[in-house]
Amino acid sequence: MKELIQKYNVPGPRYTSYPTVPYWDAKSFSIDRWKESLINNSSKELSLYIHLPFCESLCTFCACNKRITKRHEVEEPYIEALLKEWSLYLEVLHEKPILKEIHLGGGTPTFFDADNLKVLIERIKASCIVPDEVQFSFEGHPNNTTEKHLNVLYQLGFDRVSYGIQDYNPKVQIAIHRIQSFKTVKKITELSRQIGYTSISHDIIYGLPLQGLEDVISTIEKTIELKPDRIAFYSYAHVPWTKGNGQRGYDERDLPSADLKRLQYETGKKMLEDFGYMEIAMDHFALPEDELSKSFQDHTLHRNFMGYTTTKTSKMIGLGVSAISDSWFGFAQNKKDIKAYYQDLSQGLLSIEKGHILTENDLKIRRKILNLMCQFETDLSDLDIDMFIDIKSDLKELEEDGLLIFEERNLLVTEKGQAFIRNICMAFDQRLKAKQPETQLFSMTI
Repeated sequence: MKELIQKYNVPGPRYTSYPTVPYWDAKSFSIDRWKESLINNSSKELSLYIHLPFCESLCTFCACNKRITKRHEVEEPYIEALLKEWSLYLEVLHEKPILKEIHLGGGTPTFFDADNLKVLIERIKASCIVPDEVQFSFEGHPNNTTEKHLNVLYQLGFDRVSYGIQDYNPKVQIAIHRIQSFKTVKKITELSRQIGYTSISHDIIYGLPLQGLEDVISTIEKTIELKPDRIAFYSYAHVPWTKGNGQRGYDERDLPSADLKRLQYETGKKMLEDFGYMEIAMDHFALPEDELSKSFQDHTLHRNFMGYTTTKTSKMIGLGVSAISDSWFGFAQNKKDIKAYYQDLSQGLLSIEKGHILTENDLKIRRKILNLMCQFETDLSDLDIDMFIDIKSDLKELEEDGLLIFEERNLLVTEKGQAFIRNICMAFDQRLKAKQPETQLFSMTI
């Protein structure tokens, strides 16, 4: 495995979407074409991602779009802007959508007062058809998620919460500027269960600065003690070149080597599986009774800009600065500058910075990559012969290394190959192959 890691540990996309954001065709994109792509998707069901960017302090491992402030008077104007943006989308959709899923991401969603979140969610729900079966979730910071947050959101239909843990070692916490005690995490996890949350997730990161193997082991031991329903076990993505990133807060020599990083993952994976967690696609583990495990086994798992989900909607609206929307036929990303975002909305305009309308070829490849990322297999029978030969040729070396097998025109990723899923997907990426980046755009694949 060590030789394979050295061989395949190259910069590569995480394939949250296809095409990936750096390869969007912004020149042919327009807001009118984006609106048309939304209308062309006849499904009335949609998912809603709401980006809440404010944080009271900067976590230096984070590559998300965020604004650092302790001024909570920013909350209400931002809530009103979100509702204005939503009203503009309702005009495009023409009819009440069926709201299947909400995810509050950040930033720090629990930066916001619970009453302000209540206003936001109640007004959105009032404008939609809300079925009995929904998935409403939010990201909570253990240090500032209160009992009131949990109660208010639970009463609004939220029963899933994800807590960012990362690592419990104080030296690592200081390096990434994310300091929270096990006692705090234990208290909020247990409180979430008592209130009625049925799916509690903890996020753990390996490959962090100053993080040794023993730190990962200790963090997972503590996590297992609390037995969250789901665990996201992420590889730290070192992308300090991203604008506005805080990842220059430590020396790159502080990062674990590729070999140590992979050992951290393999050790953590074995610990989680020994305790009864199932590995779900890429980076995720869940208890067998959790819906994520069942969805993975049933081949109904879906993935979008919110991550892995058991709700398979083909239409997702992203509200807030930097949020990305997906009509299945196109993508659109909001402006990242909050002043520009407010200015556009004040003029009755969607605040979109860039986007991409998918071609027929994009759609075909998108389905293949989505299948691989969710199920570790995909059917290639609908590809034309030239594309099939091209992809199979690019996968030949990975096949020889035992990372995948072909059964006629069906591609199966082996258990050994699952760690290299991003590399396998890169063989399908027609846009990446047509134009290799001149500078590094992506984090390392392993």
